[in-house]
Amino acid sequence: MLDHIGIQAEDVPASARFYDAVLAPLGARRWLEFEGGQVVSFGTTAPGNFWVSAVPSDQRDRAGRENHLAFTAPDRAAVDAFHAAALAVGAESLHAPRLWPEYHESYYGAFVRDPDGNNVEAVCHHP
Repeated sequence: MLDHIGIQAEDVPASARFYDAVLAPLGARRWLEFEGGQVVSFGTTAPGNFWVSAVPSDQRDRAGRENHLAFTAPDRAAVDAFHAAALAVGAESLHAPRLWPEYHESYYGAFVRDPDGNNVEAVCHHP
């Protein structure tokens, strides 16, 4: 179980716009902004579940790693809407919405690439 997740972005406003679009179908929204929009919080019922902040200037030249973020979707239609919203804001589709029976029989997910190269998923575990 996770309390919150934070990722770093090269361009926080671009990432915030991406997450505004793709998290809306999942029932989440932007809640807080700090440091002139360089730290942004998203959540479903309260702020603080998911944070995007700027990469510190002393770490910008360092090679990064792909992060994987999986957001819970209430139903399969929300997974489909997440994927459509991501494509509408120019995201790369890694995997279109589909069943992933290798995970379990009801695992329905879609995967996209965010502006910083992270693998972002929406998943529904219900039939």
